[in-house]
Amino acid sequence: MSNKIEEYLSEVLKLEGSDLHIKAEEPPIVRVQGGLRRLKGFQPFSPEDIQDMVFEIMNDEQKERFKKEWELDVSYELKGSARFRLNVFLQRGKMGISVRVIPIKVKTIEEWKLPEILKKIALSSHGFVLITGPTGSGKSTTLSAMIEEINLTEKKHIITIEDPIEYVFEDKKSIIEQRAIGVDTTSFEEALKRVMRQTPDVIMVGEMRDRETIERALNAAEMGSLVFATLHTPDAPQTVDRIVDVFEPEHQHQIRVQFASTIRAVISQTLLRRSDKEGRIAAFEILIGTKGVSNAIREGKIEQIYNIIQSGGQFGMKLLDDFLKELYLRGQVEYEEALSKASNPKMFEASLARG
Repeated sequence: MSNKIEEYLSEVLKLEGSDLHIKAEEPPIVRVQGGLRRLKGFQPFSPEDIQDMVFEIMNDEQKERFKKEWELDVSYELKGSARFRLNVFLQRGKMGISVRVIPIKVKTIEEWKLPEILKKIALSSHGFVLITGPTGSGKSTTLSAMIEEINLTEKKHIITIEDPIEYVFEDKKSIIEQRAIGVDTTSFEEALKRVMRQTPDVIMVGEMRDRETIERALNAAEMGSLVFATLHTPDAPQTVDRIVDVFEPEHQHQIRVQFASTIRAVISQTLLRRSDKEGRIAAFEILIGTKGVSNAIREGKIEQIYNIIQSGGQFGMKLLDDFLKELYLRGQVEYEEALSKASNPKMFEASLARG
């Protein structure tokens, strides 16, 4: 990679930014604490500048994929500093790059101050664990912390399937093999088709993008592996609906039964600006796969899940709005920030008014 793009990446790290956006006719734009900032002292990029940078970080196969598909995810590392996930795309016929900063060190659940229940979920013997939320909500960070919990605690064979590889793990008690789409395998579906021959205890699927991937992930969980995966759904009920709705109506009952028997947890999350302006903090909604949850999924009574979470505190369940309320009452986020992320703003306001 050219020194020029490394200069931009280094600037993001200096500013403690989370993202870098490179767009034709604009200077570098960095996301810092959730807001965008155009960097001063840098000239706008020409389309040729961006193309040169893009092709310098791609191998021949990646260039061919980009020419065919018009977008591509690649990763890059500034040695000793950080890793970066780069999404290369076209907009109005010109190349653009969106870069996400990935810390080199894989932090633990304690270091990230994530909910303690995530440890128990991570150490499940088998089943299906989904981490959900919008783009940029920290799903990969939570997922990496849970994988690291297994790595530090148990002697397991862990296989990750990612596009691209983000956090790079070092073997501790576990053995971890990381496979990148377009480098080590052709697709999530193809990797999952053969993964059980590699005798994994734990499988991590970077993203479930289609019916085939969801079906194979469910099959792997049913066969005895602990499967982690991500979706872009905002909460547990919509996650269940999404899993079922991607299948044809005649197959949906079977999928509900399969999902009901394998679900261990759905962890939905979002990021908020901290009230002290020192970065961002995550809020979670946590659904645990109890018998009641399994019955609701099997019978298609998804509307019951909200009440099950609300009454399931003894199992570690928590509604997002209750988590937001706690963050606000502890003074960690401002009221308007918490309200903007609430699932039900009116009920959130009413809850705070009751004290």
